[in-house]
Amino acid sequence: MDAAPTLYQIEARLRSALSDPGPCPDAHSRVAPQPRVGWKAGVIPEGSRAAAALLLLYPIGDRAHLCLTRRAGSLGTHAGQISLPGGAVDDGEKIEEAALREAHEEIGLSSNGLRVLGRLTPLYIPVSNFALHPVLGVLTTRPSLAASAAEVAHILEVALDDLLAPTNLRPGWIWRDRETITVPFFALGGERVWGATAMVLSELVHLLQLDATAPPNTEPGQSEPGWNPRP
Repeated sequence: MDAAPTLYQIEARLRSALSDPGPCPDAHSRVAPQPRVGWKAGVIPEGSRAAAALLLLYPIGDRAHLCLTRRAGSLGTHAGQISLPGGAVDDGEKIEEAALREAHEEIGLSSNGLRVLGRLTPLYIPVSNFALHPVLGVLTTRPSLAASAAEVAHILEVALDDLLAPTNLRPGWIWRDRETITVPFFALGGERVWGATAMVLSELVHLLQLDATAPPNTEPGQSEPGWNPRP
């Protein structure tokens, strides 16, 4: 893809990729924590609960951006982590409806003018037993957003070319129960974006056909310091 593509070009590329994905490597596995107990690439266990998240693209100036959130520290599972707006799918609700509803509740997003391009690959999250269904959407103009104090600590608007920059995908690790876990992460907006959110973003990078998803082969102690994110 050319440097600094327009949002129109990005949307066209994504529509084409979603309509005819063809054979591709598993983008989730490339940035999945290792070992990731209870998870196997492409497998959604029976009995998991459906969740939806909105991966929203829109312009700020002449650069395409995406919206992430830092979850409120008062929440239970995944408190304080960087995520996409999203949550559980209600009974009788479609995946796309749930993604838009959750985005409205969490960041005050209006769906007026929003174009839903399709869904990315479902992703199982063992710690919460959710099967996450990411929904990809585009707005022509920058939306007016407001964080829900109960659910969102703050909103991050991340330039898409920062996500695509290979230097912003970095190796990391955590120590849990005397075990070292390799945790690749995207360094975006001063935050470490890892786990399920990074795995969804890795697929977005793949759909844009940019080889920015393979983390450096770095052993603990050679690059980023370890840290202890909440489980």
